[in-house]
This record gives sequence, C-alpha cells and structure tokens, in this order.
Amino acid sequence: MRALSLILMVVLANPVLAITVGSALDFDSPEKEALYRQLLMDLRCTVCQNQSLVDSNAPLARDLRRLTYQKVQEGADRESIHAFMVARYGDFVLYKPPLRSSTWLLWFGPLLFVLLGGLILWRVMVHYRNGAEASAVISPQARERLSELMREQGEAERR
Repeated sequence: MRALSLILMVVLANPVLAITVGSALDFDSPEKEALYRQLLMDLRCTVCQNQSLVDSNAPLARDLRRLTYQKVQEGADRESIHAFMVARYGDFVLYKPPLRSSTWLLWFGPLLFVLLGGLILWRVMVHYRNGAEASAVISPQARERLSELMREQGEAERR
C-alpha cells in the first residue's frame, strides 16, 4: 500500500513539476506567457522519446525552453520560432510536422499499411474461397484414387 501511494504521488506530482517549469519566468504580457506555454507544447524534445518540452527534464529540453523564452521576450512570433527550431533541429522538433514530400511517409505511412493489410486479407480470402471451390469439384477418378491412397495409409499405420 505504501509503494502504491508513493507511485501515485510521483505520477500526480510529475504534471505539477512540468507546469511550474514556466511559472517562475517573468513575462511582459499575458499574451507572451500564453505564446510561451503553447510553444512548449508544440515543440518536442529531440533527445527524449516523444516528450514535449513541458514534459522533458533533459538538459537539452531545459536549453530549448530557455531559448524559447528568450525568443518570446524578444518579440518573435510563433511561426518564426518554429522556423528557427526547424532550421536548427529539423522537422522532428515539431509535434505536427508540415506536410511536404520529405514527410509524406510519416503522414500517409499508417494509411498505406492499413490499405496493404486489407488488400492482403482480401487476396487471401479470395484465394481460400477459390481453393475451397476447386477442391469440392473432384473427378470420380481422382476421388477413387484418393480413397485408395487413404486405405493404403490406414493399412500401413496398423502394421
């Protein structure tokens, strides 16, 4: 029970720690603070596994938060900060990378896998259905030969 309470406390405290990351900073206006918070959610830590700058405690994430704060305080808008980060770290730094030829596989890859899986399933089902129909139509000679082979197999197993 004590371990469960500890785990629960750590899990619940983690978002609180993430929120306090930006709260100690002074902003010129509420708009800049809102922009800063939105940017921290838009940008991904490049060394962490799928964590935003809010969620990550990596040294690089701290540096990126500091850099984002500086850019916001200098008056940069969201698009220019995104462009700066992408130029420096590539499209991976954005949680929603832009749709361009270099990211097509990222955007449409899952759909292609679903379509390919559906096509394979359809082909297997058609093949199975055609195979079942073909096996149902056996000539009398083949049926006679099959019965003969099964009798021989049964006699061989008894020996």
